[in-house]
Amino acid sequence: MEAAVWIVGLTLMALSDPWANDHYSLCLIKNSGLGFCPGCGLGHSIGFLARGEWIQSFKSHPLGIIAIIILSYRVYTIFKNTPIKTNRNEQNN
Repeated sequence: MEAAVWIVGLTLMALSDPWANDHYSLCLIKNSGLGFCPGCGLGHSIGFLARGEWIQSFKSHPLGIIAIIILSYRVYTIFKNTPIKTNRNEQNN
């Protein structure tokens, strides 16, 4: 389940339009009206990376590529460590 959440999240961020400024944000800090949020810009950064705009991605958030690497590695380890369930009848043959 965790891997599915990360895959869907990364996919949605990659498919979102990073140039759009008028979008709903799930950021609690931004929605509460507080100033600086260290995570804001990651979604835009991932969107720019998906389009090959490396410089704009870095300008949006310098840790965007690191976030993709870490989350991709997490998904990989989840799938690697998940045992494959097989039918018991197939094992007896």
